[in-house]
Amino acid sequence: MDVEPRGDEELATVAETEAFGARLAAGLTGGDLVILDGPLGAGKTALTRGIAAGLGVRGRVSSPTYVIARVHRAAAGGPDLVHVDAYRLIDAADPLGELDALDLDAELGDAVVVVEWGRGLVESLTDRYLLVRLSRADGSEVRTARWAWSDAPAGER
Repeated sequence: MDVEPRGDEELATVAETEAFGARLAAGLTGGDLVILDGPLGAGKTALTRGIAAGLGVRGRVSSPTYVIARVHRAAAGGPDLVHVDAYRLIDAADPLGELDALDLDAELGDAVVVVEWGRGLVESLTDRYLLVRLSRADGSEVRTARWAWSDAPAGER
């Protein structure tokens, strides 16, 4: 099933979240930036595991909170996956400088870059990005995913 460029989806389980990520991956190519937005426990890492599975990359995908970024190499012919968790950078004195030190823009040409907690930080890395907003009602396990391709704001490229 192809994923439309914009939409909403309810995801009742972690497995459904991962399957949704795999469907998103079918439309991603090297050079794509995916920004995952949502509170703690919304399913950002589960969605990234699905994207990784859909891309066919190597290695176990877990939150890179303490290392900030992990590279998962393509198993055969597809793009690598760079998985970034910007959560620890939110309160940094210079979050953009910290991200710049990761040299993500060098990876953007060849890899799919997925950034958890990246909204408001990484949009300027590319002209176009996929924003996926995950939410979950209090006490509910059902997640809602809203996604759309967006252009970087003028003057931020």
